[in-house]
Amino acid sequence: MLTYVYDTYVKTKDGRLMHFDVIIDKKDDAKAIEYAKEWLNSIGEKDVKISSKECQFCHSEVASPEIEKEIKNKGYYIYKMEGCP
Repeated sequence: MLTYVYDTYVKTKDGRLMHFDVIIDKKDDAKAIEYAKEWLNSIGEKDVKISSKECQFCHSEVASPEIEKEIKNKGYYIYKMEGCP
């Protein structure tokens, strides 16, 4: 499965920088932002500012089986990097 990776940087409520990728199955900026917000809400970061400035398309790649399964189940996969719980 070909996926689309959105590089995302946000500031948390307490001012920390969080860096993660939103990986989805089609190039759709609005969906990537929607999924980023959904994930942020799920970890208690409801009021974080996120727009196309913070969540930008980066590249396409073939998904691993784990990522593909998560996308089929949830619609997206979050690849956590800096400052993520």
